[in-house]
Amino acid sequence: MNLAISLTLAIVPALIIVIYLCRKDRAKPEPKGSIIRIFLLGLLSTLPAIFIELGVDELRVLLNPYYRILYPVFKAFIVAGLVEESLKLFIVKKYAFRKKCFDEVMDGIVYTVVAGMGFACMENVLYVLGSGITVGILRAFTSIPMHASVSVIMGYWIGMAKFSKNRGSRSKLILKGFLLAVLFHGLYDLCIFAIPFWSEFVLIGLLPVLAWAIILAKRKIKTALQEDEKAGRIPRIF
Repeated sequence: MNLAISLTLAIVPALIIVIYLCRKDRAKPEPKGSIIRIFLLGLLSTLPAIFIELGVDELRVLLNPYYRILYPVFKAFIVAGLVEESLKLFIVKKYAFRKKCFDEVMDGIVYTVVAGMGFACMENVLYVLGSGITVGILRAFTSIPMHASVSVIMGYWIGMAKFSKNRGSRSKLILKGFLLAVLFHGLYDLCIFAIPFWSEFVLIGLLPVLAWAIILAKRKIKTALQEDEKAGRIPRIF
């Protein structure tokens, strides 16, 4: 029974966020097949993420003699943030960016969040199976919203890049979104990873970082819809 509840807590929040974002995109919804495919690719990306993160983490020996100071930063921003956001970006660029159905700025948000929720869903399942229901509850209200928020932020800039006429400008927009996602992802993880190395008080920063990311994500959703309305990609809502 506890296992069923734990798995529900690991899976359902991610699916709720996917449904929420798809409803936001209801003016020109994405094909269900594309959504399912990107979600499954995000889910499967946890496998390479594990091996890549283990490999990158081996570079920690280079941090001596400042290991205790630098390792939490390295683990948060490089091992976790850089690797995981790179995989999300790869999935969206490879399997969604050039599709004809990617025809709104909002679509960048939808596809990136779907990839992120696929990843977060499997990550949560693995954590819950290893640590139980308490971890499932905590991650449902912290980790899932974090993954969703940074995916919205990156997805907005991917969506803006889609409609940029200049290839150089397109690359800069995607890079901007990617770096912002890594920044917020890293700041969030740093509040957790730094506890055994610095102080338990760093955990205080977790909720402000999460709140900041959520607020920014909500603004980007609103701005994306406004951009699409302004450009005539979706009907104007009166």
